[in-house]
Amino acid sequence: METLRTPDECFENLPGYPFAPVYTEVPDGDGGQLRIHHLDEGDPQAPVVLCMHGQPSWSYLYRHMIPLLTGAGLRVLAPDLVGYGRSDKPAQREDYSYQRQIDWMTGWLVANDVTDATFFGQDWGGLIGLRMVAENPERFARVVISNTGLPVPGPVPSDIVEQVRRFHADAPTPTLPEVHAAISGGTGNPWPVSFAYWQKWCWDTEDLPVGIAVTSVLDGRTATPEEVAAYDAPFPDPRYKMGPRAMPSQVPSLPDDPTEEGNRRAWAVFEKWEKPFLTAFVDNDPVSAGGDAPFRERIPGASGQPHQTIQGGGHFLQEGRADVLSQIIADFVKA
Repeated sequence: METLRTPDECFENLPGYPFAPVYTEVPDGDGGQLRIHHLDEGDPQAPVVLCMHGQPSWSYLYRHMIPLLTGAGLRVLAPDLVGYGRSDKPAQREDYSYQRQIDWMTGWLVANDVTDATFFGQDWGGLIGLRMVAENPERFARVVISNTGLPVPGPVPSDIVEQVRRFHADAPTPTLPEVHAAISGGTGNPWPVSFAYWQKWCWDTEDLPVGIAVTSVLDGRTATPEEVAAYDAPFPDPRYKMGPRAMPSQVPSLPDDPTEEGNRRAWAVFEKWEKPFLTAFVDNDPVSAGGDAPFRERIPGASGQPHQTIQGGGHFLQEGRADVLSQIIADFVKA
């Protein structure tokens, strides 16, 4: 597997990100090794909160939350997914899959002997992290999730499946405003078709504007040009962007997805999960709207917990609602 490594100088003087890098080598599944980066902040003896980011962001997303969580007496581990941030980046889009991300990050989890942790995941951080939790339950004390899911596609009419496949194969690449309109329901299409706009835009766009993709959906604050550039920092040219381009197409959205069975097994674990499980979704994220309900209804450990619906914040609430979200996590750990 050919991999790329972003030069260290790309990460110099990023606003609000003074944290020291930590690296772990894990098997790449192809006979080689991958270097995964993470942050480790706070008292080494304090309770651990594992914060996992999604696509197309990286651990920079947690820069506002880290001092709030460590100030509350917690230790924060914030890894970069393979293909993102300071972690290694396989060079081909086909190198990336949902299962490989689970395997790579589980290798990181075990190598760092993370135990008695509180898991927090958003976006792909939840899709990958919840599988890690379900497959390594002894390493986790509790779970908090926001704006994420553990998808197992239900029956989809054959005409919708065909529409999605035709869209991927034949439609012109949508613009980012068209993507936003589709995901917000402006096109009137069913969800698999609407989400296909995001999948196709990422897959087709060779020089994916990562910083704009993240900051264009913020709510509660406006990113500075320097912050937009910081989200772009891991990707000095298009060769480094295969992870952000590939991963949306790995979201299970149609029947017979290759990772559907793994997600079903994870749900079987969570349907018997007695440890505390908390949802803290926002009220204005069209991507995950209503996604908290299955967790609250199906997981025993979610019963009676102080679930939150955060006002505003958008999809990447770690930017606009860092204070609220950090307080929710800290209170949950202390309780």
